[in-house]
Amino acid sequence: MTRGRLRLGALLTPLLLALPGFADEPRPVKNGEPLPNTKPLTTEGDLASQLVDGIDRFLLGELDKSVERRARHWKRDLASADAYASSIESNRKRLAHILGVRDARVPIDEVDPYNEVNPRLLLAQSDTVQVSAVRWQAFGNVHAEGLLLLSPKVKPQALVIALPDAGQTPEQLAGLAPGTPPEAQFARRLAESGCHVLVPALVDRRLERRNGRANLSSREYLYRPAFEMGRHLIGYEVQKVLAAVDKARHGDGARGLKIGVMGWGEGGLVALCAAALDPRIDAVCVSGFFDDRRNVWREPIDRNVFGLLDQFGDAELASLVAPRPILIEACKGPEVTLSGDGGAPARLVTPKLRDVRTEAERARRMVSGLAGARLDVVVSGDGTGPCGTSETLGKLLGALAPGLKLAAPGKPLQPRRQDVDPKERQDRQVREIDRHTQALLVESPYVRQAFVKKLYDQTQGGGPSPTPEKYQEAAKEYRKIFAEDVVGRFDYDLLPPNARTRKAYEADKWTGYEVVLDVFPDVIAYGILLLPKDLKEGERRPVVVCQHGLEGRPRDVIGKEGYAYYKAFAARLAERGFITFAPQNPYIFTDRFRTLQRKANPLGKTLFSVIAPQHQQILNWLKKLPNVDGERIAFYGLSYGGKSAMRLPALLPDYCLSICSADFNEWVGKNASTRSPHSYVWTGEYEIFEFDLGSTFNYAEMAALIAPRPFMVERGHFDGVASDETVAYEFAKVRFLYAARLKLPDRCAIEWFDGPHTINGKGTFAFLHRHLKWPEPK
Repeated sequence: MTRGRLRLGALLTPLLLALPGFADEPRPVKNGEPLPNTKPLTTEGDLASQLVDGIDRFLLGELDKSVERRARHWKRDLASADAYASSIESNRKRLAHILGVRDARVPIDEVDPYNEVNPRLLLAQSDTVQVSAVRWQAFGNVHAEGLLLLSPKVKPQALVIALPDAGQTPEQLAGLAPGTPPEAQFARRLAESGCHVLVPALVDRRLERRNGRANLSSREYLYRPAFEMGRHLIGYEVQKVLAAVDKARHGDGARGLKIGVMGWGEGGLVALCAAALDPRIDAVCVSGFFDDRRNVWREPIDRNVFGLLDQFGDAELASLVAPRPILIEACKGPEVTLSGDGGAPARLVTPKLRDVRTEAERARRMVSGLAGARLDVVVSGDGTGPCGTSETLGKLLGALAPGLKLAAPGKPLQPRRQDVDPKERQDRQVREIDRHTQALLVESPYVRQAFVKKLYDQTQGGGPSPTPEKYQEAAKEYRKIFAEDVVGRFDYDLLPPNARTRKAYEADKWTGYEVVLDVFPDVIAYGILLLPKDLKEGERRPVVVCQHGLEGRPRDVIGKEGYAYYKAFAARLAERGFITFAPQNPYIFTDRFRTLQRKANPLGKTLFSVIAPQHQQILNWLKKLPNVDGERIAFYGLSYGGKSAMRLPALLPDYCLSICSADFNEWVGKNASTRSPHSYVWTGEYEIFEFDLGSTFNYAEMAALIAPRPFMVERGHFDGVASDETVAYEFAKVRFLYAARLKLPDRCAIEWFDGPHTINGKGTFAFLHRHLKWPEPK
């Protein structure tokens, strides 16, 4: 576990405090003077809380701005349908990428599952409709399963793929099981009206303790590892729909029929995305879903699509469907509350009618002037009535087959057999998707190896006459990819730092100052600067930036009152003559910071999109201090601070070396494995997952962005972050890069020690002295 505070700490604190070399407890100073050439820091209250609140305001503002900014990604040509399709092709590809629609679908065979009903699978019938169970392969070894409804007495006029909400079964949508009122059973009513209707099952929201730990919905359980591998549950379910379209277009029974897709709630989301991606879908109806999506961070985390709002709201998705007919039904949507308990807290509410109409009008404006473009809004009741009204279904039928009318409701379906167990079907769906993602995880080292080949070709193992300079030049391209596509970067210049400081701590060998710097509007950097008392005028010393872990504070790394696993390492280093700075990173206050990640992700950003500029501002300010050598500023972080040690120096070349303590491991597997006991799939850190690291940057590849600068790992044998074997496996790749490829073996090290999740402060301190060229104390 990558944590700053562990329950075990309370038991071991007395022992750790008694260890040799533990720093003396600093004395707090009230109303202290500021540093020279800085303003007095007069802010009262919890600076960490104010820092988090400021980032929250900043991100909410960015979500609001995203609506207008999306236009920069679109170059719509409305001259004709063909010209329009060509002009939006890059947007369609981008949507497929962020939804993870990447895996090849299974080639079509000669069997058309919609050609005839297999009597052995006939589940129910009425005077007008027969219902059978169907199953078809979608991609890899993943199948879709559900129901097929058709009228054996009427020649089909269209094929409709009817998608239930995640809280519904196909049987409920067809009228075979209780839970959906008859007027909302749109699958049955469309079949009675002369359509073949295919009803796939979606993964449900059933809560379950995964591996006996976090209480996750089935959707979040599958979302977590898929997200890390550049895939998405939404994309998987879209693929099932598109596989059905493949088969429908191929088979004789449905060839020539118009294809429509209609979904309610989660089904509406899948329907909209499927129609946006595939022009073979002739019409789409989105029911109980269409909305202003700026509050997607409040919705279930399985709707968290990295970078979605940078380019797409619901209106933009609808514009990808045009000029095909789009029908929006404003009705009561699924209403769900997930309280958390290890999973991400979330809430689904019925979209407000005002917001549905506003978003629909935005979509109309985007395609105004495109011949044939049609987007209708049907309101059920006052916008909170049931889905699948007669008006809605009539309009959908008219869009698919002019003249086709909605039939009067027929007699209830009479079950013939009970061969389908919805729970067993659901379990199969979950297992198959999980196995597919785990297969991607097994393959991922080879995908990353191909990804970084161009960088490694600049080394002794791949190219002639390698030099650190040539390697650093090649690394710039990968650093750009890491910054823009993986971490996310805000296109803002840093504000003037406007440094505010005050003396806050006094110790025998150093003085501590609280420091606050401006970064972006509403965003500040905050930390504690420790200055050794033996600094001489004009002397320039190295700096070590000492980073706390999860739920930590700068105060924790400078004294005994802080968290014991840190062993006051910032103060101990200051006693050795280093200048140290302990920043406040925003991963504090549990859900308050985790929702920052939820707000950042739809923008294509992460927590580190804010943390990196905070640290750049800190670096810029430190370099201007009279006693700082700006070429010798190192980073040393524990736990979540070790997570920072892998990302910040990779992003910020101003850090001259990095030490990762109590975090380094095979990071992609730790996030994506549903087998490893160390996996984050089982824990409450729902913000920890980073999109598509599996295809790009594991810890070895992040370390490659730090190289050729010195890099070290500090690893306790009994650290619960990971096993020694996985740490050694990933570190071996880093060691090979430094020692064999770059011929710089002295710049890379690992210290194994007999201990838990803690700073050891022996080999790492020696590493700092050696590479920062500062003498060790006698």
